[in-house]
Amino acid sequence: MLRSRSGVKFASELLGTTLLLAAVVGSGIMGEALAQGNLAVALLANAAATAGVLYVLITILGPLSGAHFNPAVSLVTFARGDLSGADTTAYLLAQFAGAILGVLLAHLMFDVDLMQLSAKTRSSVGQYVSEGVATFGLVLTILASVHHRPSAVPLLVASYIFAAYWFTASTSFANPAVTVARALTDSFSGIRAIDVPGFIVSQAVGAAAAALCARMLLDRPAPSP
Repeated sequence: MLRSRSGVKFASELLGTTLLLAAVVGSGIMGEALAQGNLAVALLANAAATAGVLYVLITILGPLSGAHFNPAVSLVTFARGDLSGADTTAYLLAQFAGAILGVLLAHLMFDVDLMQLSAKTRSSVGQYVSEGVATFGLVLTILASVHHRPSAVPLLVASYIFAAYWFTASTSFANPAVTVARALTDSFSGIRAIDVPGFIVSQAVGAAAAALCARMLLDRPAPSP
């Protein structure tokens, strides 16, 4: 049994990221199959399933690890001094491993080839800007909700991701581990491996901008009445 605090955190991040990717990829496969060519319906199903599972996972695993499931969130948390270097390394390993396991699990559930490479093109200025915006909004939502209303984090994050699926051209990956793993599925939610670096750079810029914005808005003393 995993008894140490670090072990519990690692297991929480691994399990949460695995289930998140299983939901993202699995709902994409199911949505595309049932929508019969209607991409709006497929995207709606994908967005709803992702938001729903995020709400559940953050609620049940948040008390154990903070429920990051996202290297961008973990690195910002580390930069703010709220996560140790050892835990940050463990979180990143758990998140990337969990993301890949989640894709494989989704493929196994839907009886498709386990090992795939995506052929879905996601390379344009609009896509990259979208990833920066999506990640900026996600990280700022997390930091602000933790600061103002910690109990609302699951609902606010789930709501933001559901909305960002629709208002960003990239459908809001907003997560480097998710991006890498989705290159391993040639399904509705996939991304070509060659497009992954551009997404990750954009996500890093968005996360850094959100951290700076939070420092300006949230970490200053409140103004006097």
